[in-house]
Amino acid sequence: MKLTNYLRLSVLGLVVLASCGKKGPPTAQKPGKYSSTTGIEYNTEKGMAVANFKKIPEGPGLVFIEGGRTVLGSQEEDVTQTHDNIERTVTIASFYMDEAEVANIHWLEYLHFIRTDSAEEFYRSALPDTTVWARDLSFNDPYVTYYLRYPGFRYFPVVGVSWLQADDYCSWRTAKVNERLAAGGESKPGGGKGLFGKKKDKAAGEGAGAEGTAGAAGALATGKNSTSIENGNTLPNYRLPTEAEWEYAAQALVGTQEVGNENQEEKRIYPWDGKSTRNAYGRKQGQFLANFKRGRGDYAGIAGSLNDGAMITEYIYSYPPNDYGLYNMAGNVNEWVQDVYRPLSFQDVEDLNPFRRNGVGDPAEKYDKKGYQSLIDDHVRVYKGGSWRDVAYWLSPGTRRFMAEDSSTATIGFRCAMINAGSNK
Repeated sequence: MKLTNYLRLSVLGLVVLASCGKKGPPTAQKPGKYSSTTGIEYNTEKGMAVANFKKIPEGPGLVFIEGGRTVLGSQEEDVTQTHDNIERTVTIASFYMDEAEVANIHWLEYLHFIRTDSAEEFYRSALPDTTVWARDLSFNDPYVTYYLRYPGFRYFPVVGVSWLQADDYCSWRTAKVNERLAAGGESKPGGGKGLFGKKKDKAAGEGAGAEGTAGAAGALATGKNSTSIENGNTLPNYRLPTEAEWEYAAQALVGTQEVGNENQEEKRIYPWDGKSTRNAYGRKQGQFLANFKRGRGDYAGIAGSLNDGAMITEYIYSYPPNDYGLYNMAGNVNEWVQDVYRPLSFQDVEDLNPFRRNGVGDPAEKYDKKGYQSLIDDHVRVYKGGSWRDVAYWLSPGTRRFMAEDSSTATIGFRCAMINAGSNK
């Protein structure tokens, strides 16, 4: 009898030990009931509140980009002789990026909400410049009127948007998506102030019951309704990608790697394999892989045998995606990135998540803008990718140009990015 009880206790002890062994060290998803440093119990009157967390919420429209080491810089001959993008080895942390360019329908949705949420002044400042289509010696007048608002152009990339406008859109999108998450997946009508200024008086002709974003933003900041950064039930900020992130995502060299091989043995001139701008394989062999200008006066080819099929911009999901699942990382429209423009050198480039937010290390005073010998200052931003109006040279991820952050053209759009919080994969 005693032996039987002893055996039972031994088995019970082994089970307890086994269950303890399975428990393992604390993780973000399973932090445990008690602090591993103080032993104080979480979620009690004296302890810290620790919310349940599985993973970052899913961000609409985003694709995961696994980070890693790469060589950034121009893969094309430097025909412009700018020497502004030297080859350099860097590491980029994993992040998310929109699978396609922000389209007209997305911008119209933005205008819809801020017209009811925000000040009239801000609404007007958010309107794209549709006159970017107008040219003295070209009959593009219909695009001035129809490109942004006509239903047939809904999923064409928005253009005529400055860097400043694109940056504001990212802020609005962050607040709007998190407002939906805070409401359990559904946006609820609200009132009060909008995200970008005081809501207009109802007597001024604006509808009641508008969806206010500032109220949601305030709730997110204070943790009201259990919605806060600490709870993990909000998304990090949507933002413009850094130039390094954009170039890394466009390269998509993940598609050239063999499993277990630490060497990067292949490079790409474009966001696809090979040296050609045409599809080299399968039923679509010979078809162009991007929307660009083939040569002087040739935007689309001849009727009956169009090469890229687009005289101007094209459907944002046209052409095959790259190996990260991103559409039109070459051609269609150039895309704004976060960085202030400077010629790049080893002396002023970090090798982990490189980014230039201002003139540190290369001040604007060095450039003679007042004397009209330079266009560089701290308010010019980089854009990349090539467009429907550009020749193939600009399709290479390493090529780069710049423009004033308050300017816009018919050839520049954008897409958003987001940090991958709390994980390297």
